[in-house]
Amino acid sequence: MTCLGNHSTGRRNLPSLRGCQTLTGSLGALMSFAKAQDLIRLAQMAAARRYGISLEDICAEFDVSHRTAQRMTDALEETFGNVTAEDGEDRKRRWRLSDPHLDRLQLRQETGIEALEIAARGAEADGRLRHAQGLTDLRDGLLARLSSRSAARVEADAEAVLTAMGQVTRPGPRVSVSPDILDAIIEALRGPFRLRVLYNADTTSRILEPHGVLLGHRTYLAARDPAKADEVRNFRIDLIREATTLDESFALKEGFTISDYAAQSFGVWQDPEQYGEVVWRFAPEAADRAAGFRFHPDQILEPQNDGSLIVRFHAAGWLEMTWHLYQWGDKVQVIAPEGLRRMVEDYRRSDFGAMP
Repeated sequence: MTCLGNHSTGRRNLPSLRGCQTLTGSLGALMSFAKAQDLIRLAQMAAARRYGISLEDICAEFDVSHRTAQRMTDALEETFGNVTAEDGEDRKRRWRLSDPHLDRLQLRQETGIEALEIAARGAEADGRLRHAQGLTDLRDGLLARLSSRSAARVEADAEAVLTAMGQVTRPGPRVSVSPDILDAIIEALRGPFRLRVLYNADTTSRILEPHGVLLGHRTYLAARDPAKADEVRNFRIDLIREATTLDESFALKEGFTISDYAAQSFGVWQDPEQYGEVVWRFAPEAADRAAGFRFHPDQILEPQNDGSLIVRFHAAGWLEMTWHLYQWGDKVQVIAPEGLRRMVEDYRRSDFGAMP
């Protein structure tokens, strides 16, 4: 740490030894491992996380070695008087910072924490890592202001919603969704609770068991209709005219995750009969542009000797694929499946002035 004198003589004075000792005495010995803000951030994490923070967590979060992480926990214990360290069932030691002043009444934070986490994930997916870190710090700050009991409840409720929400991003217009309908769905996901809906042209309501939400140009509810079938299928949320959360819990389908479910389709539409390997070949002049796209989470890119690019993945939803492929004109060729190839073959144009 550097202490600066005044500039009255036109040049920088030598630092005052007493001033440096005063300024650095309490923190300097403890903070040789990092900057002051790292210690503050570490304290926030130790306070916000229900079970505390381990050495492995510190290594991953701050990109430091195991030894540096140990020095950071030493500094945490020496700087703050309300730090506890306990060994868990996994034999990992975790540090937690408790604050008795956080026991006072707090407003419920579920919605704010959900919003910050969703925004942070979206920013990270877009490559805006600085924004993602800032949103995560805000989320941790909200949790740090709650009691341990309240924080545990809020985290559990928020995680139930976040686990069930899969982000499917596609360019173009989006269908508007009623906030009241979406609020009822989110409340049902927290339970999980059954949902009574009036869907599309139905004259009578149906009872659904919501498993997740797919966000895209159209927003879909992934749910099971136990009166008709056991499998989870999509319901367009913009076609739900009424929705009421019922005080009836249910068991989620064993092994179901919204991420795996979303990966079965190219966009959001699910069609088991169309599911299979998809193979596209992009012309050499479009290969670099196509390589920058994430067509599917499990895609495989195969650069060819002639400069072209082959993209492979497994998914369904040929109609949504054709909507996207049309933008590439004659710069893309569908190799498989045959049904998709027939859908786009006669509509490949050469007069588009730009590629996606």
